[in-house]
Amino acid sequence: MYQENDIKQMVRDVLRDVLSEQAGAPRTEKSVSAAPRDDGFVPDITATSTKEQFFVPAPADRDGYLHIKEFTPARIGVWRAGPRYNTFSMLRFRADHATAQDAVFTDVPEEVLKQHSFLCGQSLCANRDVFITRPDLGRKLNDETKALFKKELPQNAKVMLMTGDGLSSAALAANAEDIIPAIKQGLKQQGIEIGVIPFVKYCRVGAMDEVGILTGAEVVCLLIGERPGLVTAESMSAYMAYKPSPDKPEAWRTVVSNINRGGTPPAEAGAHIAGILKKILDAKVSGVDLKL
Repeated sequence: MYQENDIKQMVRDVLRDVLSEQAGAPRTEKSVSAAPRDDGFVPDITATSTKEQFFVPAPADRDGYLHIKEFTPARIGVWRAGPRYNTFSMLRFRADHATAQDAVFTDVPEEVLKQHSFLCGQSLCANRDVFITRPDLGRKLNDETKALFKKELPQNAKVMLMTGDGLSSAALAANAEDIIPAIKQGLKQQGIEIGVIPFVKYCRVGAMDEVGILTGAEVVCLLIGERPGLVTAESMSAYMAYKPSPDKPEAWRTVVSNINRGGTPPAEAGAHIAGILKKILDAKVSGVDLKL
């Protein structure tokens, strides 16, 4: 009979043997390995960007390949074992897929909400399963949230900045600390102050319409998590609209997307968003009618 320690050691040995296919392959300066160490610790294979991983043996133009990878996190240069991905590439794919699932199915950490003193409310979705299957309910606030926002949020503000989890709870946690101060600072330079910031749990983009009606804000800007992919689960979008309401088309929204450390950096995006908000206020239009 095998003892538990024997089984663990066997798993380690098998993993080392299977993953040894990486060892002889050319790669960039950063070394990556998914094999467990002697103490049982398994390194995070997602810690290294896909831009820095290259496993094609004996490429005709390795420098050219690496130059292409500088411009995209797409899975190129991963190589294969017969007709399938090699083991490391498959493990990386599954790890990125798991990260994306976690971003969809988990909540924004309480410490993030407290750190920014968000005024927390919720859509009509009772739980995350309803949120995933009923986008229409995610566009509307529940009665308690309507009453809270009507009472606590400033009325008739020039700009109402709000946040929501959307389809990635990781996006707000990863970007809020940099993007919110940048937006505030950019607007402050134009004489516009941002007060308390509401947060909507189980939020879809249309929730900004109800916030606009409740507060009478001239412009509403919603920071919300994007649908995660296999490149990043931390991407955020900023939706902006002049006097939003449910009867206005989606084309009335101006959007800045792909806000994350591997796309548009959150601090840079915040400064850009502040400039767009000022243009919306001046032009009194948004979306396709706004000429940027």
